Amino acid sequence: MEERVQKILSQWGIASRRQAEEMIKLGRVRCNGAVVELGQKANPTQDTIEVDGKLLRSPHRPQPTYLLLNKPTGVVTTCDDPQGRPTVMQLLPTNLRQGQGIHPVGRLDAESTGALLLTNDGNLTFALTHPRHDISKTYQVVVAGHPPESVLKQWRQGVVLEGRKTRAAQVRVLSRDANRTWLEFVLWEGRNRQIRRMTEQLGYPTLQLHRTAIGSIQLESTVGAALPPGRYRPLEEREIHYLQNQLQNQLKSTTRVQV
Repeated sequence: MEERVQKILSQWGIASRRQAEEMIKLGRVRCNGAVVELGQKANPTQDTIEVDGKLLRSPHRPQPTYLLLNKPTGVVTTCDDPQGRPTVMQLLPTNLRQGQGIHPVGRLDAESTGALLLTNDGNLTFALTHPRHDISKTYQVVVAGHPPESVLKQWRQGVVLEGRKTRAAQVRVLSRDANRTWLEFVLWEGRNRQIRRMTEQLGYPTLQLHRTAIGSIQLESTVGAALPPGRYRPLEEREIHYLQNQLQNQLKSTTRVQV
């Protein structure tokens, strides 16, 4: 069966769908000896596909892998960093970070911490990072000062960033001390450094940001043990099932939009 080459690469865990598109644009992918064009289709059981000169074969397709990582501060959410900073992939053992196509899903900036998914399921990565997707993400945020109810209301209703209003969010106060406020944010979108920009804009800059959950997937497991910073765990079956349901919902949503 023919599929777009970028989809084949993501299904085989070579890269996420967007990363595969960039690889194709850079001329790193060939099909039957010819450089692949973006959008080109191929049949992986009949056509010869190469990435950086390396032939892809069906037996080499890695097993689907789904991990939850508690990202520590100072680590960047990428597979490689040209500036030489530590990456989330370096927190995995060699057998997982090499040859398996595992990559982070979405981003947490370097100074932020917490829940991060990693997988070699390119279709799932594409669905969870698609702008139409609305999986919730929960954060514990420490801001400077004591934002009043009027400011909390603005964050809940949305603020304008780069000419576009953010989606409605859940925001509640957890605690306060003399100079800081602990908040819980629940977002249904993921713009670049969104919470930091929202809080800065209204005069209460973020001091700490920690993601505690992605949908129903939490750093604290069902037995109550919290995942330590810098450590990872395989997702439980119920968590994988939850993500697969999210993928199916995204596919149905995309189909309705196209129709």
